[in-house]
Amino acid sequence: MIFGTAFLALSLVFALAAALLQRRGKAAGRMFALASFSAAALASAWLFWLILNDRFDIDYVWSYSSLDLPLVYKISVFWAGQQGSFLLWLFFHAAAGAALAWRGRLGSFGQAVFFFLQALLAALVLLYSPFFVTEGYAPADGAGMNPLLQDPWMAVHPPLVFLGYALLAVPYAASLGALLSEKAGGVEWLAFARRWALAAWALLGAGIFVGAFWAYKVLGWGGWWGWDPVENSSLVPWLAAGVLVHLLSAACARPTNLALAHLSAIFAYALALYGTFLARSGLLGDFSVHSFSGTSVGLWLVAVDALVLIAGLLLLVWRADGFPKGAQYAAHASREFWLLLGCLSLTFLAIIVFIGMSMPLLTGAGGEAAAVDTGFYTKTGMPLAIFLLLAMIPASLLRYGESRSALQRAAIPALFAGAAAAGLLGVREIASLVLAGAAAAAFAAAVLAWKSRALRSAAALAHGGTAAALFTMAIASAGVSTTLSFAPDEMQDFLGTSVVYEGMELSESRREKAYVFRIDGAEVRALTKLSAGGEDAAREPAIAHRAAGDVYIAPAPAAVGHEIVLQRGKAVLDGDIAYRLERVAEERDSTDADRIVFVAAIAVTDGETVDLAEASLAATGARASTEAVSVLDGKRRLRVIGVTEDRKSIMLQILPPIEEEARLPLTASVSEKTLLWLLWLGAIATFIGTSCAVRRRG
Repeated sequence: MIFGTAFLALSLVFALAAALLQRRGKAAGRMFALASFSAAALASAWLFWLILNDRFDIDYVWSYSSLDLPLVYKISVFWAGQQGSFLLWLFFHAAAGAALAWRGRLGSFGQAVFFFLQALLAALVLLYSPFFVTEGYAPADGAGMNPLLQDPWMAVHPPLVFLGYALLAVPYAASLGALLSEKAGGVEWLAFARRWALAAWALLGAGIFVGAFWAYKVLGWGGWWGWDPVENSSLVPWLAAGVLVHLLSAACARPTNLALAHLSAIFAYALALYGTFLARSGLLGDFSVHSFSGTSVGLWLVAVDALVLIAGLLLLVWRADGFPKGAQYAAHASREFWLLLGCLSLTFLAIIVFIGMSMPLLTGAGGEAAAVDTGFYTKTGMPLAIFLLLAMIPASLLRYGESRSALQRAAIPALFAGAAAAGLLGVREIASLVLAGAAAAAFAAAVLAWKSRALRSAAALAHGGTAAALFTMAIASAGVSTTLSFAPDEMQDFLGTSVVYEGMELSESRREKAYVFRIDGAEVRALTKLSAGGEDAAREPAIAHRAAGDVYIAPAPAAVGHEIVLQRGKAVLDGDIAYRLERVAEERDSTDADRIVFVAAIAVTDGETVDLAEASLAATGARASTEAVSVLDGKRRLRVIGVTEDRKSIMLQILPPIEEEARLPLTASVSEKTLLWLLWLGAIATFIGTSCAVRRRG
């Protein structure tokens, strides 16, 4: 569409003008920054208008929306696909740019860098636009959104992640702006960059944990993290942002760490771009349940990432002689030393996850692509997580420049108490016991540091939340999992908990099946969403939340019904019932030229009664929908799932009555998730603490 393309082009032109005219004066730079944001906002508003008005002549709208999509998910269509999510990224970046230009805190060189990045984003969205028109025809309905994405948590997850990515550009621009200025060795930019880095870290972390909660409650695989390469693509920049936040603090206290702060700012943003490239290029299509299909956008992203990384590193090397010289920490028993060790452990964690998620790319370059298994991450990551927690203890309790603290000994009993608690909960692996003990000690250290005012409340809350989350991860192996077979209304015992399966319920819309369980008398439901064609499209487990942990039931329903092929005029005996296809009529929808309805007339008899049923299959572009019809007084249900081009044969699905299907036995994976609520609580505490730290002025 010409309006959307024009707005994107204007945003690109104005961003370039804002970058080039920063040295001419604040007024000119501010004017073009606001103009670029306005153009990006208008492009975003225009895409929203197209989506909400069902403009299926726009390829992006057709690909992700449909007439029957609820409003909340129509809104999330904006970022459901690659093109829309890139536009969302541009909008967030431009909004941050407008705020920076208005307040003038970034400096002329920093703002030039920031708006050059904005121009690159605008060029990306312009080249890979969500406004391309569907060629040849204007469909009356769209292909619809993936049922897995039709969840409130997935409506929130992408905006949080892309907002975090957008804000990571600010410390990068501040770093390069300082390197380009005459005061390359100055520290004026550190406190400013730290606040933006904290905001990016908090939002990106929130996005990751929202995605983890979605995976836990929707995918039904029994866990909240699968080390999927696309999951890891946002984890790596989050780990890098954590390093950045703490190195900025270390450089504020001791300027000899300035070079490390610059290096972390460069890599944090470069890794955000790399993760986006890896997820959006299609290279992980065979290794991830989240990956997008392959497109040419990957080449653009890798070129931009290379430019961002190489330019930053070259500037850093160029200005290396201008940085303050001296020791990076006062003594081994100082906060600076342990903070740097903690950053080192986070860096190695990021490197390990980076190697793991990049393995398909690395192996594919020399032969057949392959991926690492989850054991790679746990075996290599757990020792580093333990080291990180142990480093957090003195880093929390010591003050900058301080060489001793009597409070460090007070955290030692918590280490043994945490390991003992994990053992009582059923943990038997030595590494997991040590991790649990280290997490308990780090939590105790955060509390003690808050009481002694060695840590501010926000930092103590974030540290305590991190320790609580890692403690929950340590005891994850204590959970028990088994597979049970359920007959309706028969009780099964699971670890002293009574579990009763009451049967299946089909919704009035015929688009959802609910498998109803009672766990110690409380009702919980596992949900299966059905496609328009009647097939299982997405499954959600049944979860009973309890203080001791969750009881998690992931049904694996057996296939219901079977298929037969009917040819016109020929009878087929299936059990004690015979079927014969009489004819197939083709009808065109008068209100939708693209919609074709095939109506099959099928004669059915059980030897006593003869029924003539009419079952239909509606096709609109790439979408097909069908409804089951009852025959022989509900003895069977029939659904047409395929019609040959000559309309002489059909594929017919034979289903039992709803009442019979609802009472079929069921097999399900039943597991215990020990104290899992503590993980979510720790994530929330970390987000709140990090967010509150943003308000602190350096």
